[in-house]
Amino acid sequence: MRVAVPFDIPRETVRDRLRNRSHEIANHIPGGMAEVMTDWPSEDRMNLTVRAMGQDLKGTVDIEDSQLVFQIALPMALSFIEPMIAGAIKHQGQKLLK
Repeated sequence: MRVAVPFDIPRETVRDRLRNRSHEIANHIPGGMAEVMTDWPSEDRMNLTVRAMGQDLKGTVDIEDSQLVFQIALPMALSFIEPMIAGAIKHQGQKLLK
């Protein structure tokens, strides 16, 4: 699954906000039972692992010139909720940048 979240602020600002607020990602996952781990293999890429409901979802967040690009591998068992997850990523992604 690929979800783009546009932004109109400087890339450096996006990078700083994402680094400083990545710990808040778990707060935006319904149910309050998610654990989120992140690491930064490069300046503009954050690796992301979300552990919830017995599933580990792995993905990346790439910072491009005018958008964040979330790429998350959804298991087949969760593919039916992809539209709901994509909508939540767009909405909550914008909140992380404010």
